[in-house]
Amino acid sequence: MSRHLDLRRRNALWQRLRTEVPGSPAFEDAARELSELTGWPRARVLAGLGLTGPDAAPAPEPS
Repeated sequence: MSRHLDLRRRNALWQRLRTEVPGSPAFEDAARELSELTGWPRARVLAGLGLTGPDAAPAPEPS
């Protein structure tokens, strides 16, 4: 993926995270994808949104 497309994808994921409800499947999908794209751990991605402590609890394991 080119740098330009990579940056656009990261920006789109940040925007999606700002509009989705934390903990929702769409939020978790975007957080996981952004984490994979940036190489950042989930906690760092959530901290970028101002979510820390209990707000940044690990995603529930799929059953």
